Amino acid sequence: MSKPINNMDKPERTVHTVSEFTARLKQTLEENFDGVWVQGEISGLSQPGSGHCYFNLNDENAQLRAVVWRSTLQRMKFELEEGQQVICCGDIDIYPPRGTYQLIVRKVEPLGEGKLQIAFRQLHQKLSAEGLFEAQHKRPLPRFPQRIAVVTSPTGAAIRDFCQIVKRRWPQLHILILGCRVQGTEAPREIIEAIRQAARIHPPLDAVVVTRGGGSIEDLWSFNDEQVVRAIRACPIPTLSAIGHEIDITLTDLAADVRAVTPSEAAEVIAPDQQEWMAALEESSSRMRILIRQLLIGARRRLDAITSQRSFRRPDDLLKDRYQRIDILDQKLRSTMERTTERHRHRWQQAASQLQAVNPLAVLRRGYSITTDMQGHPLGDANQVNVGDDIKTVLEWGTLVSQIRGLDQSQRLQ
Repeated sequence: MSKPINNMDKPERTVHTVSEFTARLKQTLEENFDGVWVQGEISGLSQPGSGHCYFNLNDENAQLRAVVWRSTLQRMKFELEEGQQVICCGDIDIYPPRGTYQLIVRKVEPLGEGKLQIAFRQLHQKLSAEGLFEAQHKRPLPRFPQRIAVVTSPTGAAIRDFCQIVKRRWPQLHILILGCRVQGTEAPREIIEAIRQAARIHPPLDAVVVTRGGGSIEDLWSFNDEQVVRAIRACPIPTLSAIGHEIDITLTDLAADVRAVTPSEAAEVIAPDQQEWMAALEESSSRMRILIRQLLIGARRRLDAITSQRSFRRPDDLLKDRYQRIDILDQKLRSTMERTTERHRHRWQQAASQLQAVNPLAVLRRGYSITTDMQGHPLGDANQVNVGDDIKTVLEWGTLVSQIRGLDQSQRLQ
């Protein structure tokens, strides 16, 4: 603790410990800098496992350490980013272990973009990266729905306009209203529950419409809630979103299978126009009658053309023509066969004559003979046999069997 020091040469003075001095500074700062607003650029942003957020607020000449407790972060609509220009409201506090002062932030407002615009942009980037808005995931609405659910406030003007237009356009469409709050802190939870309830209805509904009338960005913010967007995308039934006016767009609109710019347009999108369809059916019926009449006229003309032909009036003439043609073909076939047979016979006779001319047996008729051994092999050389062998001599008429008594090999035909 501080205590006075007496010195003969110096006046009395008070000496503080570091803790005492820091405590006095802390008290002075807390009393004089309560709820201050400070503008600067965020740098050195970090968020450890505790969930608190630490960063520096900078300008051209100075730097201020700042901290946002986790409970405050959870209430913020947007996330802090490195390099972001912000205005922070909070209390100046001294951190005794380091002897440094810091701003305990209780509220943060972005410069330039509003906090809700920043929150919208950040969540849009996150969900886009996950593919929640991809066109390939979109499903078409049924052309002729029979049962739909509408998730909206049961007392708002949006549902009255929606129902009036649907009943005028497509009276047979059954509408199930799943009432919920459409703004406020409890609205996201109720919207999600209504969407899930629609998915549990059996037999399944044809579509789910999520809608509400216009309002400020704060009024429509429930439809930018991350869990609401995910519930829309996870719904097994085709979804139609119509939030606010034409200039308004929410993340729910982007996640739904189909978007309408107003609740009234949503009614026109989901409900076909009965009068238009009746007119279209009448026009189609008229065109079909004309087409059938034209087909009948064409068929009658073709039938008349067929019945006017000679083959239709005198069918036996057609048979006679065919019989005559068969007779002609038969005559041609017979003539062709005779010519072919004669040609082959002549060729056979020529071949037989040529074969007879070279037949070795033909010389027998002129007094010649053929000598063979007993096995029938022709003998052309005396060396082929021995004395005492039997041989055969083939004449024109008959065969002689002889025994060789001698051999003369001195003569040879030239």
